[in-house]
Amino acid sequence: MSGVSANRRPGPGRTSLRWKIAALAAATAALAAAAVGALVHVWTAHDIEDRARARAFNAVYAAADVHQRTGTLTEGARLDPPDLPASLRAPADGARHTAYDPRTEGNVGPSMWAAQRTGGPGSPVLAVQVNMSSELHTLRRLDATMAAASLAALAAATPLAFYGAGLVARRLRRVSATAARISAGDLDARTGPAEGRDEVAEIAATVDLMADSLARRLRTERQFTADVAHELRTPVGGLLAAAGLLPPGEVEDLLRARVRDLRDLVEDLLEISRLDAGAERPVCVRVPLAAVVAEAVSRTGLDTQVTLAGPGPGPGPRDAGPATADPEPTADPEPVVETDPRRLERIVANLVVNAHRHGAAPVRVTVSDRTVVVRDHGPGFPDDLLLHGPRRFHTGAAERGSGHGLGLTIATGQARLLGAELRFGNAPDGGAVATLRLPA
Repeated sequence: MSGVSANRRPGPGRTSLRWKIAALAAATAALAAAAVGALVHVWTAHDIEDRARARAFNAVYAAADVHQRTGTLTEGARLDPPDLPASLRAPADGARHTAYDPRTEGNVGPSMWAAQRTGGPGSPVLAVQVNMSSELHTLRRLDATMAAASLAALAAATPLAFYGAGLVARRLRRVSATAARISAGDLDARTGPAEGRDEVAEIAATVDLMADSLARRLRTERQFTADVAHELRTPVGGLLAAAGLLPPGEVEDLLRARVRDLRDLVEDLLEISRLDAGAERPVCVRVPLAAVVAEAVSRTGLDTQVTLAGPGPGPGPRDAGPATADPEPTADPEPVVETDPRRLERIVANLVVNAHRHGAAPVRVTVSDRTVVVRDHGPGFPDDLLLHGPRRFHTGAAERGSGHGLGLTIATGQARLLGAELRFGNAPDGGAVATLRLPA
């Protein structure tokens, strides 16, 4: 979890909305084409069968009439043909009947048969066969033409759907980018006037209204914090001066300690208000990172081990001794960074104080390249802090100790001002780990 930004972006493996809409449109077009093709095929097949049945029926009617009057066979009629379908070999009455024969022999078939008895029971059956091969060949050509036309329409519709989906996706990405900037702390980010009057435009307008409301509330909160801290600064200074006039003793020590705590709280609130208002500007110079870190740890007056890890192959980590000792000179050059040393010391000091106050000894600070790692061996950071980052006046789990919850908030704000990355995590074997990585 980064202390600089709590924004979570979707993973790089996500599927673009443009592709989803284009795929949906293509699938819809393919289903529509398949449905139309199936409908045309079924209707045409039924029409071919109905016309063949009518032709066979009329042919057997005419042939039966001629056979009855002259005794000759016309219209291609035959008596008791051997390939007659079984359902027509022994009709129960003298009426005309038809049957479809799917068999194919050479260029003949499938066929439609019509049959009728020439006389009473046991008389020969007069049958006529209508060849449907040409009509069915035409149906197959129609199916191929429909398939080719559907593929052509699908090939033309897919790019259009992709382009149209891209217009919607582009507008949604604009709204998403604005929301991400607001989440990252840019309260002046706005989507602006949206095209059209559809749902995307409503979402963009809603995001802008939300940003306006959020900005007003945060400005009110920040102004209140700054005003309270500024107004308290003078009376707290007076309290501290008045405490110095008390006679030495336990009461005087206790009162001075409480007044100093109140003064530190006011100074922290003022610093947070300046960071929130964007009034702070870093003054960057090239400094030895290990020396600045050792100085910051030393000023805390807390028993902290500072270790300088070599940037490459060599003797490995080197113990810098207690908080009041500087790193020992080694053959490896110490890392040099360009940053604001005062703000860097403030970050390191806050992390070290937080580790001692809410964690447990031993507390170790490791310097390597452009990275500073502060680790304690206490209960670790609470899940809420790892998920959302530090929040003012919020100390997380009770086992982490008491406090105002401002130290990590100030460290996060100063890190953001330096363009550094401050991440919070817990070690596998226990203890909180804060990692500060300065920019190149």
